[in-house]
Amino acid sequence: MKKLLLSFALVLFILPYQDIKSQELKRLTLDDVIKLSEEQSPNALMAKHRFRASYWQFRTFKAEYRPSLTLTGTTPNYSTAFERVWNSNTNQWEYRSTNVLRNIGSLALSQNIGLTGGTISLNSDLTLENNFENDERNYITAPISIGLTQPLFRYNSLKWQKKTEPLKYETAKRTYLSDLEMVHTQAVNYFFQLALAQSNKQIADMNFANADTLYEIAKGRYELGTIAENELLELQLSWLNTETSRKDAEINLRDREIRLKSFLGFNENVRIELIIPSTIPELQVNSQEVLDMALANNPQMLTQQLSVLNAQSSVAQAKAEKGLNANLMASFGMRDQDPDFPLAYKNSNQQQNIRVGISVPILDWGLGRGKYQMARSSLELAQVTADQAIIDFEQNLVLDVEQFNLQKEQVKVAAKSDTVAMRMYEVTKQRFLIGKIAILELNNADTKKDQNRRAYIQQLQNYWNYFYNIRSLALYDFLNRKPLETEFEKLLD
Repeated sequence: MKKLLLSFALVLFILPYQDIKSQELKRLTLDDVIKLSEEQSPNALMAKHRFRASYWQFRTFKAEYRPSLTLTGTTPNYSTAFERVWNSNTNQWEYRSTNVLRNIGSLALSQNIGLTGGTISLNSDLTLENNFENDERNYITAPISIGLTQPLFRYNSLKWQKKTEPLKYETAKRTYLSDLEMVHTQAVNYFFQLALAQSNKQIADMNFANADTLYEIAKGRYELGTIAENELLELQLSWLNTETSRKDAEINLRDREIRLKSFLGFNENVRIELIIPSTIPELQVNSQEVLDMALANNPQMLTQQLSVLNAQSSVAQAKAEKGLNANLMASFGMRDQDPDFPLAYKNSNQQQNIRVGISVPILDWGLGRGKYQMARSSLELAQVTADQAIIDFEQNLVLDVEQFNLQKEQVKVAAKSDTVAMRMYEVTKQRFLIGKIAILELNNADTKKDQNRRAYIQQLQNYWNYFYNIRSLALYDFLNRKPLETEFEKLLD
């Protein structure tokens, strides 16, 4: 029985240890996390799909400028009715019963004309008509016909799409690059949140060990009468608080690790241990250089151009709709019919058709003029908004660059302060152990040690946030001195 209980206890002890061993430990640097975020994070995947949607929208636009070949048919087309026909023998109209089955086929090649907004087409038609009233069969053919449909004095949507759609696609490409830098910023924040949690856990473990040691020493000194009871109680309270802090730090560490794993697409069998960067790049950027690159590359600039273009398009449409509208339709082709299929193509006759339709608003109670004036106001608003957006963008960018350049010194100061605070704590602890100082001075040194360690990690996080923010604004890699780019074709796979 004792052996059974011992075996059971051993299993209970070993199982958690085996579970930890079964987990895959990944030691990741900041560069590792950033690279993984590009490949595996949900935000990067969403940015990829947004670009795909823009790409296919652009492809759809380009397809409108290419010839289209269409085969249409209606088979069968059966009708029975009374039709009014002219009887040349009696010189009068008659009503005759019809019982007809038609099979219709058409092949059309059409091409949009971007310059004018019209459409030119090439058609070939064939109709087989069976008249059951007189048991006749007839082939009606139009071997070839050329048609033109041309709006006159109307809004040309194709012309404006030729201006806006390429700009939309270019904006989509730059937006993807900017979104990717935002993913990098998210990766930085998740990284340093976990790094801070790891540091807090290390601090908590070290503080607990120190507090435990000091408390044991204090109990001996209290028994010898070298310290008062209130100092002993102070150390006991500190020891109890460090135990609570250690448990809180462990819970927070697990929470931050789960968040980073979710962001990177890792499963629960992965454990993460971060390697905090010990250095930062010796990088100083020029405000004017960043500004010039941002004005040339940032998608916000293209967005403002696009908003003005769309407003100009609306003005053109409203102006066209408030005046004379006309459509020109013309066709030229061959046509014949015969009961014999080959003969239906032998002696085709010419047929032409020209038609111009017009529409002139006479009384619309100012509707057209109102739409036009609203479109003009929207255009002026879009121009003012774009100009102000550029001014705000420039001002904010200059401030961001200044903050980045200053942040390098902030990191260096924080790193030095962290080292000094750690050294000060060690000296203070030794002085306390030999009875030179009181417990309050030791607690103060301990607090400063922890504060400066956390401040160093926070300053590192700020530095890399500023770094990737500037990259996202300028779409430029300042470390390698080259524009940000990617293989957009691979995003479509």
